[in-house]
Amino acid sequence: MRYSRTSKALGLAAVLAMSITACGGTSGGNNTSAAANTSKAITANGTEPQNPLLPANTNEVGGGRVMDLIFSGLVSYDVHGKTVNELAQSITTTDSQHYTIKIKSGQTFSDGTPITAKNFVDAWNYGAAAKNAQLNSYFFAPIKGYDKVSADKSTLDTMEGLKVVDDTTFTVDLTAPESDFPLALGYTAFYPMPESAYKDIKAYGQNPVGDGPYKLAPGGWKHDTSITLIPNDKYQGPNKPKNGGVTFTLYSSPDAAYTDVQSDNLDVLDQVPPSGLQNYKTDFKGRFVNQAYAGNATMTIPSYLPEFKGEAGQMRRQAISMSIDRQQIIDKIFYGNKKVATDFTSPVLDGYDANLPGSDVLKYNPTKAKELWAAADKISPWPAGKVFTITSNIDGAGNKEYITAMANQIATTLGIKAQLNPIATFKESRNLINSKKLTGASRAGWQADYPSLQDFLGPLYGTGAGSNDGDYSSPAFDAKLKEGLAAKSVDEGNKLFNQAQEILLKDLPVIPLWYAAVQGVWSNNVTNVEFGWNGVPLYYNITAK
Repeated sequence: MRYSRTSKALGLAAVLAMSITACGGTSGGNNTSAAANTSKAITANGTEPQNPLLPANTNEVGGGRVMDLIFSGLVSYDVHGKTVNELAQSITTTDSQHYTIKIKSGQTFSDGTPITAKNFVDAWNYGAAAKNAQLNSYFFAPIKGYDKVSADKSTLDTMEGLKVVDDTTFTVDLTAPESDFPLALGYTAFYPMPESAYKDIKAYGQNPVGDGPYKLAPGGWKHDTSITLIPNDKYQGPNKPKNGGVTFTLYSSPDAAYTDVQSDNLDVLDQVPPSGLQNYKTDFKGRFVNQAYAGNATMTIPSYLPEFKGEAGQMRRQAISMSIDRQQIIDKIFYGNKKVATDFTSPVLDGYDANLPGSDVLKYNPTKAKELWAAADKISPWPAGKVFTITSNIDGAGNKEYITAMANQIATTLGIKAQLNPIATFKESRNLINSKKLTGASRAGWQADYPSLQDFLGPLYGTGAGSNDGDYSSPAFDAKLKEGLAAKSVDEGNKLFNQAQEILLKDLPVIPLWYAAVQGVWSNNVTNVEFGWNGVPLYYNITAK
């Protein structure tokens, strides 16, 4: 998943055939038109990418929505989360540890250069090497030799588990069997890059040459303003554009985006702000969607904060969790359009369990919260006058409102000072969080990149994972994840992943808040608007009237 949107890890093989039935949702009406204009561009909301557009360094929504349109991987995921071969001709193995990958011949990047096996091997090695400091490097951890290249920041930059056989074939040797490895290969980190990228990687990140259904228009990335994509005429995959391009307007306010859709100045908005939740169904009669997707909202409490270490810290985490009346916030701010979280994943995923042992810690219980906080104070007193801060960008839909409400609940219940630490933009907040220098908690939202419980666990809580905001590390949790990845069946793997969640429920590296649902709307100027299993519009399928 990506930060919300971000990153990802590895789930189970039988999930490859899984269709997420809970994604059907509620549509606002008939969404077809006989008068579609496939040559006309559409507009959509977006946010400024945190980093240059490199596959292994993009793990948030602003960059992710662009990367998934200008790049294609070995596989992709359809509207239900089912895996579809893109550049892969075949991905085969006899033991789930040694894979042979054949790519389709005749495929090219948007500049016309051929896509070869070497393009994948080089890109994966670049992403894994410590010297390149890529946020998604964790996703190459299963590959033999990753431990060496990820620890050596000097010259070592190739993993021994990757071998080019010929122009269209390469092999991947893992350190242990992982039957679900092919499922992850549609994620951003595994996209190929052309050889020209490495001549000036910094410049490439500003204007990448990809292989997806779209490409950046000349001068298309106008920082903090807009990102314009146009169809890639070299693309031969299943997601060919049905429009003349996509321009993402980079908004600092979701309310401004909502107003623009109402006035037909913006075509697609992927999340209605709280100010519009009460009336969006009547404001956009026949032009809205309300559906569950694989995503959630949490609050991270970093492990490096001294007040939250040891036994006292564990009790404080539990107390804060029990101080939050999640349902009240959902009802008052989101008008009932969320569902209280009972775990760290999502109900739309195979293997979800709403009754995990230890999940009582996620229930509103102010009396117990006060007892736990008092017990923690007896061990290590909360510093006098210290404010419990929750850092968040305020350019996202509802962030300011719900965090302010949550801080007030925590303050009222525990008798401490608590408040929002507002950051203007998503990019700025991610940079601050990644610096690992927070003095309090931070907001997080996760949007899955492929349908697996593991995608909500490994990337976020695995030791050293790129999206592990709080620097959480638990050998027991890591070991349980490995067991799940090596499982021989979906059911067995999911049971082990849920056992790993039981460890998280004790440690609470983050406080789960609620599960995500997308409330999207669109203008009178477009048709064929559909949202996928992960809550993202299928931009390539949208047509202008």
